Amino acid sequence: MTRLTDFTLAQARDALKARSISARELTQAYLDGIAALNPRINAYITVTPELALAQADASDAKLAAGQGGSLEGIPLGIKDLFCTEGVRTTAASRILGEFTPPYESTVSGNLKRDGGIFLGKLNLDEFAMGSSNATSAFGPVENPWSRANDPAKRLVPGGSSGGSAAAIAARLALGTTATDTGGSIRQPAAFCGVAGIKPTYGRCSRFGVVAFASSLDQAGPIARDVTDCALMLNSMAGFDPKDSTSVDIAVPDFAAAVARGVKGLRIGIPREFRMDGMPAEIEALWQQGIAWLKAEGASIVDISLPHTKYALPTYYIVAPAEASSNLARYDGVRFGAREKGADLVELYEKTRAAGFGAEVRRRIMIGTYVLSAGYYDAYYLKAQQVRALIKRDFDLAWEKCDAILTPATPSAAFGLDEKHDDPVAMYLNDVFTVTANLAGIPGMAVPAGLDANGLPLALQVLGKPFDEETVFAVSGAVERAAGFKATPQVMA
Repeated sequence: MTRLTDFTLAQARDALKARSISARELTQAYLDGIAALNPRINAYITVTPELALAQADASDAKLAAGQGGSLEGIPLGIKDLFCTEGVRTTAASRILGEFTPPYESTVSGNLKRDGGIFLGKLNLDEFAMGSSNATSAFGPVENPWSRANDPAKRLVPGGSSGGSAAAIAARLALGTTATDTGGSIRQPAAFCGVAGIKPTYGRCSRFGVVAFASSLDQAGPIARDVTDCALMLNSMAGFDPKDSTSVDIAVPDFAAAVARGVKGLRIGIPREFRMDGMPAEIEALWQQGIAWLKAEGASIVDISLPHTKYALPTYYIVAPAEASSNLARYDGVRFGAREKGADLVELYEKTRAAGFGAEVRRRIMIGTYVLSAGYYDAYYLKAQQVRALIKRDFDLAWEKCDAILTPATPSAAFGLDEKHDDPVAMYLNDVFTVTANLAGIPGMAVPAGLDANGLPLALQVLGKPFDEETVFAVSGAVERAAGFKATPQVMA
């Protein structure tokens, strides 16, 4: 008999509609898994069993009456960057203390509207700043996967949405929300052997999402496979007048696009993504992905994205600058944690010193520096000009191709202790992902193979703005060809 937690989201949805399982049974199975594994994996900061079971009972009543939304009765995890009404929201930082929002983020509200059941709030890098999920004030998340030659070594799940990806891989949720500022959906999805998509900037509302870098942040789903991501995104996406960057454009049937195939599509292969020192197995997987798509009827096109080499330095100027501005609001006066001070300035200084972790402080200082008088033109303004050139590279590439295929990450998951003290080495993990954020285009990570130590590796599909349908079509083709069925050693 299939365990309840072995269902994909699509399979669970069908079983719930057929009444062969109940939402309460399904939810309890996930809560049991969380109780058993979360003390080790640390994917959840806050678990809400009473809320989840009450929502499950309400879903069962709707399903029994032949009603319910597209995700009715589906147990989900919410990244702890999304405000949830009546449930503590921390952004994995001490500075927010016991902050409990009196309102719901639009994305999580959309999932509730469609019948999603909230299991709890998922761990992340503090304020979504990191590529390892090691900067959380609530402790690091552990990847459910381990190396075949060193099974005792603890590995990172990627970041910042490490809790979201680890929860899916360990069968502690059927779908999760995540955010992607420079790769924070795609990199952890790749490290944990699951699927994740960063939609076009403006596709999902940012209202109620704790801001990191406002011109780069975008919400998206992580789930077990490409179809499950499509079902999640169909609920999460949509125009929101409460977000000035939300685009009023129709939300297509993403799930229908997954099976569409790639016959006749032109797939671009950017020559600049072949980097010095790239592991041979990453290159081999990329070549395998190209062969798969060619066999499915796509044509392969060599393209150039000449400003790719400037993407990382550009990102690490723009993102910290916006973070410096956004995080100025956390001062201990209006909400969150507060340290005592002899005067207002001392209150600010002590609160921010105690509330922010080392990586957040580092990025605030970098951001404040590049925005300061005398340096704004040399750094921030120049970075915005280069960003425009990076976007132009993609605009020109779309004249030759319909989608782009690249590796998702430069390596498999690394050890929790391997890059923690080297910020530059950590930042290099975003080398294949940051361009999509700078250009505002959609990108998806699809698990496609294993490295020599049995760890997952993924390919990335990039698409034109608001053409997530083609991204899903290409990703679906890669997924079917890869036939990736491997599961981690630690699983509920």
